[in-house]
Amino acid sequence: MNKTEVLALLKKEKTEFTLTEHPPVFTMEEMRQLHLEHEEDVPVNLFLRDDKKRNYYLVSADGKTRTDLKALRHILGSRPLSFASENDLKKILGLEKGNVCTFGILNDRDHRCEAVIDIRFQNRLIGIHPMENTATVFLKGNDLFALLLKHGCRVRWADLNQIV
Repeated sequence: MNKTEVLALLKKEKTEFTLTEHPPVFTMEEMRQLHLEHEEDVPVNLFLRDDKKRNYYLVSADGKTRTDLKALRHILGSRPLSFASENDLKKILGLEKGNVCTFGILNDRDHRCEAVIDIRFQNRLIGIHPMENTATVFLKGNDLFALLLKHGCRVRWADLNQIV
């Protein structure tokens, strides 16, 4: 799936969203410098794997969260975690480095990855790149969760406040 297909899917599913185009961003700091209207609703996205490369996680945590992988491991009930490789990112989620986003889970045809969304987004907006870092889609977190479930993705809410 690419940006055009993500936007088409949102329209087809009648999901309310707004789209903000912007220059490419690669870090949360660059994202903050854009001064988007809902910048506090943009998560940091991490593509992680366990030490046996059996389980992959696409974690969308509050943008102010400093991630402690040991604490996250316990929240997820997983083996030790580390960042997945660029090769795995491309192979599993169809994404390039710098474009990690929650929508990427839609490209995981083999369901090797689980999306883990910070519960703080459950009843508020969440801002996600639509497969490329030159735009951000803002939609309700609950709508994102429902969309991913409807399309067969493995997804769960998690209280990631514990990993700060």
